[in-house]
Amino acid sequence: MVQLSPLCIICSILLILLINSSFSDKLEVVGDYPPLWHNISESLDGFVSHHNKTLINPWNYLDRMGMYKVLLTVTAESMENLGPDNTGNLLWGLPLQHGWQLETGRLADLSGTSSCGYQSGDPLCISTKSWWSCMNYYLSTIPFLGAVDAGFFEEWPFEIEIQSPEEHVDDFCYGTADCHTFIPEVMIKWRTFLRTKKSSIYKVAPTLSPKEDIISYYLWTAHVASIEGALSKCSERLKYMSAPEARFGISWSNAVEFIAATHFLTNFKDTNIFQAYLPQRMLLASDEGPTIPDLSEEENRVLVTLNLLNEVNTITDGRLLQMWKRSMCSETGRAEGRYLLENMILNPDLVQCNSLKTEETFFWCSGLQCFR
Repeated sequence: MVQLSPLCIICSILLILLINSSFSDKLEVVGDYPPLWHNISESLDGFVSHHNKTLINPWNYLDRMGMYKVLLTVTAESMENLGPDNTGNLLWGLPLQHGWQLETGRLADLSGTSSCGYQSGDPLCISTKSWWSCMNYYLSTIPFLGAVDAGFFEEWPFEIEIQSPEEHVDDFCYGTADCHTFIPEVMIKWRTFLRTKKSSIYKVAPTLSPKEDIISYYLWTAHVASIEGALSKCSERLKYMSAPEARFGISWSNAVEFIAATHFLTNFKDTNIFQAYLPQRMLLASDEGPTIPDLSEEENRVLVTLNLLNEVNTITDGRLLQMWKRSMCSETGRAEGRYLLENMILNPDLVQCNSLKTEETFFWCSGLQCFR
């Protein structure tokens, strides 16, 4: 482990999140649905059923997004007080991220061996050679199978069959029994979250109630488990990406744990706002933030911040994340953490430790301080 004395660099990274003005006041609400959302069925009737089996092809964008839409529909009743048209459903973060991946070319075959995912070939094809699509499988098919396991489709008359790809078959699982053997902890956590949603009706407030907070906890626990389960299975695909894109992907995976610790609300509105400043194209070998000319100032800032968070967390052997998690040990701390994360994209400065003049600390529960 690299010894940092003093720990000023740790404090500096956390303070990237500081801002003096309101997130919601500065950013307009974005109302974009994922691509082709309105062409996708919200029920299992939208999939092909043949010989008493409902067939789902997760390597086609419409089918994978269809699983998300069905999930949002069957969980809508437990979210009925969250907002109009189910917009407060905390599962919105998953399809919105998948739509961003399609729009930015991150689901295409980067190996150059097929036209999968390209406008000139099959634009709705999801490549098994894409790192992003591999990671997303664990955040689409696995949650869907978690809903099957939680009993959401008990009245459906057909067996649900997830179709396997032609390549890399062993990197994935395709049914509830199969997945309980392949990634048991991940399946248990998604089933637990979905069972919690199935029996809970609640509404979201800036400071979460105990029930709201625990449901967010179960969601993020399952989300993080999916990413942890996917990283080793998908790592070989990083070689098809440019070094900056691969670095960004790993940094984004690392950042999810920081976001998860705050129980960030992944509803339609907040997810749209938050992901609007992720890089809106694949990164090239020559791209180096914060001066990538065709990315916005905010995109450059988020890219640099995510990479920096990952770097410092790595060289401190995970201590940065441990400190952050300790500061999120109460709902008061998590509410402040959500505020800081939400405002990250509006902060133009990296605040240095030696600029701090206040005795206040962000580590509300642990008592940790910035060493100066």
